[in-house]
Amino acid sequence: MINGLLIGAAIVALFPLLWMLSVSFMAPGEASSLPPPLFPAHPTMDNYRELFMHAGMGRYLLNSLAVSSVITALSLAFNLMAGYAFAKLRFAGRERLFQALIGALVIPAQVAMLPLFLLLKYIGLVNSYAGVIVPGMATVFGIFLVRQYARGIPDELLEAARIDGAGEWRIFGQIVLPLLKPIMVTLAVFGFLAAWNDFMWPLIVLTGQEHYTLPIGLASLAREHAQDSELMMAGSVITVLPVLALFLAMQRYYLEGLLLGSVKG
Repeated sequence: MINGLLIGAAIVALFPLLWMLSVSFMAPGEASSLPPPLFPAHPTMDNYRELFMHAGMGRYLLNSLAVSSVITALSLAFNLMAGYAFAKLRFAGRERLFQALIGALVIPAQVAMLPLFLLLKYIGLVNSYAGVIVPGMATVFGIFLVRQYARGIPDELLEAARIDGAGEWRIFGQIVLPLLKPIMVTLAVFGFLAAWNDFMWPLIVLTGQEHYTLPIGLASLAREHAQDSELMMAGSVITVLPVLALFLAMQRYYLEGLLLGSVKG
């Protein structure tokens, strides 16, 4: 009974994605017929060829891959260092600064967009990849997640390394990072998904079409081909596939990272 309900729920959840994939292989106008067909009568790759040869989807895809990869790498580095510092290093104002960071979580991101845009405009980063990357270089949630997990690292282990003459950077690189591997993978998946799917901020800061990321490029294409459902579905498939592949590849580590708190108590 339970297995049947789970299978039914999985089918309901996956059906829109499977139909999207099916429609992407249909001829123009085929998906608009009534009743809508579930499978293409004559599968074709024309929609994908149109996207890459004439719609500039290849450029948008490369832009998204580059921006998302850089944001993921930088945010991972800064979140790990900051989270470890808040967890294990003693410095003046540590608790007050961390409380201020946690308080920033209640501020909606949309509130900060206008002052952030004006700041980036002042330093000349509007309509550049740097304007998209810089605000995502660190996140309060990522710092919090690393801090909570790093607090479980035994202080005796770190003190023993210091007594043996290891510097803080060596301790961080050779002792702390291997212990943080599960949370690193979780943060990497979170960061890449957030950067890949981000629509609002790149739309605000990028004014030149040559800098568009995939979500903005697809939205721009939708305005020109509003009635071409098959082409739009092909674009949606291209948008979903990279993040779906990443999630499936990292699924075990991702779930392990999410369950760390409950396992450790």
